Amino acid sequence: MKLIGNIPVWGDHEEKTLNQIQTCAATADRAALMADGHLGYAVPIGGVVAYKDAISPSGVGYDIACGNKAVRLDMPGSELRARIAVIMDELWSTLSFGVGRRNPERIEQPAMLQASYPGWELDATGPLRHKANAQLGTIGSGNHYVDLFTDELDRVWIGVHFGSRGFGHGVATWFLKAAGAKDGMEVEPCVLSASTDLGEQYIRAMTLAGEYAYAGRDWVCDRVARLLGAEIVESVHNHHNFAWREEHDGEQYWVVRKGATPAFPGQKGFVGGTMAEPAVILEGVDGEESKQALYSTIHGAGRVMGRREATGITDRKTGEVKRPAKITRQMMDEKIAAAKVELRGAGVDESPHCYKRLHEVLTAHSNTVRILHTLTPVGVAMAGANEWDPYKD
Repeated sequence: MKLIGNIPVWGDHEEKTLNQIQTCAATADRAALMADGHLGYAVPIGGVVAYKDAISPSGVGYDIACGNKAVRLDMPGSELRARIAVIMDELWSTLSFGVGRRNPERIEQPAMLQASYPGWELDATGPLRHKANAQLGTIGSGNHYVDLFTDELDRVWIGVHFGSRGFGHGVATWFLKAAGAKDGMEVEPCVLSASTDLGEQYIRAMTLAGEYAYAGRDWVCDRVARLLGAEIVESVHNHHNFAWREEHDGEQYWVVRKGATPAFPGQKGFVGGTMAEPAVILEGVDGEESKQALYSTIHGAGRVMGRREATGITDRKTGEVKRPAKITRQMMDEKIAAAKVELRGAGVDESPHCYKRLHEVLTAHSNTVRILHTLTPVGVAMAGANEWDPYKD
């Protein structure tokens, strides 16, 4: 860890990312940057920004309550590997990946989707309730996934990563517009007083989106467990795009984590790597660095290559290559084949080439977290190559 100004920073970052967290810190009470950080919309991914009496919709981001859930099953890895191709075909045909998808299965509506549930009375949320109902249990696009793993004891885990879908995106868009937020990457973050009517409404809407995201990830993990014919025996579940009211050093803050996992002492988290490399179950430990991180850690490996940098840019009308691709499908497929992963979907913008190495990122946080389990991917499912992800971060 090093200090840049008074901001604790883990790992190595591009200058634009460091400039962005410094811009955020100028209007905040505390800030920190995790080792998987990179440039985001107004607030960097991996950024932790805390306010005593304010909240930041651009800090939470467009994909409100994006998060990870991992569950361990009473199933041996040998059984998973023996029929992994069939399992992944069934998983791919059962779950909904991609933008704007509806869940084809009829789901018993959870209490939080009832019109009378607190939060739906808001102008920002009410018109989105039917969309939320239709999309519950869908995964989305971008870097959102459903993975099957085995751990060091050859036990099977399911890991999922996605958030509040179109509902969260709609809520974020409504509040950013209502607050007059600047649009773009390298702009000042939108900050609202938590005690104003707009700030209080945002907190209520964000809380509702958080419950919705939890319900979606719960449903997907339960559905995949049923598909595998196994029981869930352990669960690890966290948001990493959210704001929590917390006490640090005797002071109360709204702690906004954008692409950062809560990691209080003993608190477990699931952190994914790439589609061809291990993920981990970790837990927070106490210490001075942990306090400086506001008890936060990474949420993934962290990108080192933008999506368009990976795929290149081609004029759709003329076919002219404006920017050549840095990653080819063959390059990605070779990585997947070497890792013996059964893959469904995914484009080259999600290739392992586009990410940092997770073990290197974790090394930067070795004083703040403890690795409990290492999860090796056996099957990976993501949205297809030509899905545009409007949910930004």
